[in-house]
Amino acid sequence: MSKDIFKAIADPTRREIINLIAHQSMNLNAVADNFDISRPAVSKHIKILTSCGLLVIKQQGRERFCHADLKQLKEVTDWAEQYRRFWSQKLDALGQFLDQEKQSTDNINRKNEKL
Repeated sequence: MSKDIFKAIADPTRREIINLIAHQSMNLNAVADNFDISRPAVSKHIKILTSCGLLVIKQQGRERFCHADLKQLKEVTDWAEQYRRFWSQKLDALGQFLDQEKQSTDNINRKNEKL
């Protein structure tokens, strides 16, 4: 199994599993009941999420419950943050450029009005 957090969250079914379990611990059958795919397919998704550390499964009596451990998503947040900063800087620079262009155009228009 891959332990790549990005591959784990790339799948929409796995993201939905995370979303379900982030709000409350659920037993594996309850998780599977939320999807129109086979239980073995849900189990495979849960195994991938568990191998990445996004889900933790604990035995309680005869049932297995899983809960989310979203600390691993910090890697994704950190990765996305560098691009958010990059694009914020670029858009701020574009905004400043457009403001300067507008001021230049306004100055030229005022000079032309005086003539």
